[in-house]
Amino acid sequence: MRTRPDAATPDGRDATAPLRPGRGRRPAAQVREAVLAAAGDLLFERGIGAVTFDKVASRSGASKMTLYRWWPSPGALALEAYSTRVRPTLTFADTGDIARDLTAQLTAFIHLLTDDGGGTVVSQLVGAAQSDHDLSQAFTAAYIKPRRQLAVERLTVAVQAGQIRDDVDLEVIVDQLWGACYHRLLLPALPLTPEFGRALVENVLRGVAPAQH
Repeated sequence: MRTRPDAATPDGRDATAPLRPGRGRRPAAQVREAVLAAAGDLLFERGIGAVTFDKVASRSGASKMTLYRWWPSPGALALEAYSTRVRPTLTFADTGDIARDLTAQLTAFIHLLTDDGGGTVVSQLVGAAQSDHDLSQAFTAAYIKPRRQLAVERLTVAVQAGQIRDDVDLEVIVDQLWGACYHRLLLPALPLTPEFGRALVENVLRGVAPAQH
């Protein structure tokens, strides 16, 4: 017997229950893609508070039971939706020039935060993670650590190419560059701009001590 589409029914039954012949069921990957797209739209349009299982299920056509099975909380769903939405923007290029690649990546990140609505989303995710244990763990495992690893891998290539000293702590460079952007985002005493990103890269790679004569 065929099964019903992965969508909530008027009587509230599970979308995986048997259905009369002639009806199909979307593949799980397709359902997940639709859910993440719907959650991402809600997140960037209306903020993290709008990402509820009810609203995402309604917009995506997936059942709430499916959402509960795949994500421990709406916050964890919001985080994956954010990560999925921004992944193409935050790709880390390797042109062979570490200064160029760091500048390009930081500039893309700053544009995401300031021009594309990502800043509000990140601020809300960081705030929500303080009281949502599942979100906090997911934030670290699914976003923070992978983003750091991408940066460290690119910096390691620069060390091997002789563009960065081999005694430099690459994790500290990550904190100096991206940490400074998060600082201006969350504590906006000064503006977060592409010019700021370029200055960060220059200061880190060239240092701030006066030249020795």
